[in-house]
Amino acid sequence: MQVTSAIREPLITGGKTVKDVSHDISRQVEGAPTKLWWMAMAISLVVFAYGFYCVCMLLWHGVGMWGLNKTVGWAWDITNFVWWVGIGHAGTLISAILLLFRQRWRMSINRAAEAMTIFAVICAATFPLMHMGRLWLGFYWCLPLPNTWGSLWANFNSPLLWDVFAISTYFTVSLVFWYMGLIPDFATIRNRALMQGNKIRATIYNALSFGWSGGAKTWARYESVALILAGLSTPLVLSVHTIVSMDFATSVIPGWHTTIFPPYFVAGAIFSGFAMVLTLLLITRAVFKLEDYITIYHIELMNIIIIVTGSIVGIAYITELFISWYSGVEYEGYAFYNRVQGPYAWSYWSMMTCNVISPQLFWIKKIRTSIVATFVLSIIVNIGMWFERFVIIVTSLHRDYIPSSWTMFHPTMYDIGEYLFTFGLFFTAFLLFAKFFPVINIAEVKSILKATSEKKAVAHGELVEESANKH
Repeated sequence: MQVTSAIREPLITGGKTVKDVSHDISRQVEGAPTKLWWMAMAISLVVFAYGFYCVCMLLWHGVGMWGLNKTVGWAWDITNFVWWVGIGHAGTLISAILLLFRQRWRMSINRAAEAMTIFAVICAATFPLMHMGRLWLGFYWCLPLPNTWGSLWANFNSPLLWDVFAISTYFTVSLVFWYMGLIPDFATIRNRALMQGNKIRATIYNALSFGWSGGAKTWARYESVALILAGLSTPLVLSVHTIVSMDFATSVIPGWHTTIFPPYFVAGAIFSGFAMVLTLLLITRAVFKLEDYITIYHIELMNIIIIVTGSIVGIAYITELFISWYSGVEYEGYAFYNRVQGPYAWSYWSMMTCNVISPQLFWIKKIRTSIVATFVLSIIVNIGMWFERFVIIVTSLHRDYIPSSWTMFHPTMYDIGEYLFTFGLFFTAFLLFAKFFPVINIAEVKSILKATSEKKAVAHGELVEESANKH
């Protein structure tokens, strides 16, 4: 008898049992923080503190602390905003869309990806708020409050207002989806705490789990709500970054006024988001000894998605160059000539190298399945995606229609400080999450143990039978 189908890589390795899963994933929650965790937290808090000082100075003195000028009115603030929003896309894609398509390989990585989404969207939201200057004088003008409150009615024609609704909706749905998935795992930690006699931990996690009982009806409702939230989240993946791209596409500035921006931004967001997921998961995998749960197979599948989305981004770059030539519009042609040959050409070619060339290395299986190569390339991709947003924004603004207003943008320590503030905020939040919450979905991983062992047994039986027939 011949083996009729290829044997897939097991999703969980090491011959784990249900008890092993609970122990391996819960131990970092139950144990004391390691020295490595304290070191990482200390570095993150130092970065956060410096960034917070820069934010306080900005709020006190105004956006004049940044390196903006009359020509370049947007620079690092909107660059970092779009970059962080893009990073937040992979979490919803892994959690919602792959859930609807019943992709079991998502179960070991969705929890960390969802947490990354929440923290990245919070970091993104800080930049529009800081750009408003003194928040206490008017951030609420972006909300549709009635005129009787003494405020102006929000301008619904503005894509900046669309951002407010899209990102707040995206954040709310993602937060509910993330927390709902945590509830059964909180109950598992609660039960383990009761067995260990730790009443304080049991009380805390019982409150966090809302007294989860684990009954059949409870699980049925849990799965129904998960599918509903996944259905709500899926269009948000497309809408959020599409609306962010409208901030540029609805203008008349050469280099921005293009219909390719919405799909181009969505592909780039998924591209950068998966790169950040890989960066975080590879660190988490090594620190918490989760090699049996986050396997080379998971890493390879995510690298394949990076190949696909990176290729889409590369096609978008080429399409932009072609259309700028084919349109025959003098200003559009010069905008792209300036990107390629102008004073910021170094950023354009850094973008092309990081985003178009480096992901193609993943076509080689040895690189695609290498931990070190994946970690390095995931960081390179995110550097490239930051340069992409910088190229789109700054090089389109610093030389406009009137040569007398041409100028260069130079970031100040406060531009850099606000960016570091979001890094400190992001990694502080992620480190706290990794310590006090299970970084892998315990309940979902348990559900695939049986399927994994059955596939392994069937494959073993087919190979034994084939070997016997040969002899």
